[in-house]
This record gives sequence, C-alpha cells and structure tokens, in this order.
Amino acid sequence: MTLEHRAFLYGGIEHFLSVSVPYIAEGVEADEAVIVVVREPALGALRDVLAPYGETIEFHDSDAFYQHPVRTLKSYQELLLSKRPRSVRALAETVWGGWTPRQTVEWARYESLINVVFGDADARALCPYDMDGLPQRIIDHARQTHPLLEDRGRTVRNADYVEPAVFGGRCDRARAFGRPRGADYYAITSDDLHGLRAFVGERALRHGLDPQAAQHLVTAANEVAANALRHGSPPMGAWVWADGPELLCEVGDNGLWHAGPLVGFVPPDSALERGFGLWTVRLLVDLMELRAGWDGTFVRLHVRR
Repeated sequence: MTLEHRAFLYGGIEHFLSVSVPYIAEGVEADEAVIVVVREPALGALRDVLAPYGETIEFHDSDAFYQHPVRTLKSYQELLLSKRPRSVRALAETVWGGWTPRQTVEWARYESLINVVFGDADARALCPYDMDGLPQRIIDHARQTHPLLEDRGRTVRNADYVEPAVFGGRCDRARAFGRPRGADYYAITSDDLHGLRAFVGERALRHGLDPQAAQHLVTAANEVAANALRHGSPPMGAWVWADGPELLCEVGDNGLWHAGPLVGFVPPDSALERGFGLWTVRLLVDLMELRAGWDGTFVRLHVRR
C-alpha cells in the first residue's frame, strides 16, 4: 500500500464528527494503528464519542504537535516506524493560526511534502480543514497539497493537486528577500569559523535569545558556512539583524547553486546522505529560507526572540 493523503473540508463540528468518527472506527476495527492529532474542542468531542474504544486510539493535541514543520515531519516519521508492521491511520489537523506569512507558507509546504516523505508508507491520512474558520488562501493550499479529497463519504481525485516539487518552487519564488542596510556583517575569509561562531553567538545573546536558542543558531550558521566553503565561491559572509520578534542570520556566497525546492526538507536515511546538513539546520531554527541566483546563494535563518 502507498500513502492515501486526503483533505477533508468541513463546515461545523457535526460535519467534522460525521466523517471523522467512522473513519477512526474503521481503522480500529481493522486493527490499524490509529492516531488522532486535532485541536480543541474537536479533540475533546472525539475522546467522548470514541471512549468505548479505550486506549486503542492515540490522541494528541495539534497545538502541541504542530510547532515546527520539519520537526513535525520527523515526529510522524518516528510514529510510523514505532507502529510497524501495522498500517497507520491518522486524523491530522495542522495548526494554521498564530504564524507569520512566511511560516504559513512553510506549513503549506509541509502538507505538500507529506506526499514525498511518506509516499511509500502503509498509511492513510485524513486532514481536516475548517471552511468556516480558515482564510480562503489556506483552503486553496489544502486543494493544492492533497492528491485526494473527502467528498460526502467518498474518496475522489483532486484536480487542483500540485506536485510537491512544483508547489515548493512556487513557495520559493513568492518570497521577498530584502536585507536592511544596518545589518551587522562578518566576512568569511578562511576555513577557520571560530570568528563566525563568536560573531553570531554574541549578537544572538545581545538581541535577547536564550542561551540554548543562541547555541542552536550558532550551530546552524556554522553548518551553512561550512557548506558554503565546500561548495560555494568567494566572497562569502554572514549578516545578523533583528526584525520585530525575530533575529535573522544570513550566510551568502557568490556561487550559483541549483538547489531543488525539496532540499533539506526530506528526512535523510543517515548522516552520510546528501542533504543531512541542511535538514539538521532546519531542525535547529524556526525557519530556514534558501535563495539561489546569479548574484549568489543565500541561506537565511529565522529564530524567534
């Protein structure tokens, strides 16, 4: 079996329950590993209705589970591995509130990437979208990132679906990438990155990052700079600046890298696999953005202060 990834566009709690309860019950009765990740009040309603099934269903609150797109992909990957050899059935509601516009785009990309990361998995995922409470752009994202739709108890092919590589490319092209003139700058002129680490770490603490977040940013910047030294072209350097609630660190070089839109998103099988470094960087910071063009390759790291 390959992944069955469906969007469920619902209106109101009664509609939500009328589809999700039979879907979950069917999984329990088929002895599948059933995982429910939704928000309140739907989570409490499902717990009440499905109480007769006891502990055969694993419940999670979306607000705790969906805090970082790449970390959430990793969590689902670990869940799937832990349930083998059983088939997995998930009711999975992404959190769409409280994010910046850039973060919202990354969550939409996350939904698209599920089709790549879990494409060969023995799993079903039904993703609820509240048509009464979500902006139209989120509903549009749902239609573009799910190959299948739930339609009055039937599974239908989604004519609006966009392949993940194409969807990711659109996400990248839609981003603005300006940098303030007053950003602090550090020139990378040798393989010795001690000075870069000190530069980033000192500014991270000065701008209010806690010590752990500061260390994560230093580690991420060091990895990106080491990657630039291996594959890029001089001149190269790093910029740090504050933007509202975020601290940003950007590492750039003069090389042209034809990076695909999935780079660093798909969890690698081992530390030796190409892309492991950038995947690790994405885990360390709140958001990593990459821009490659004729003016060079730039990796931007966002951390909430």
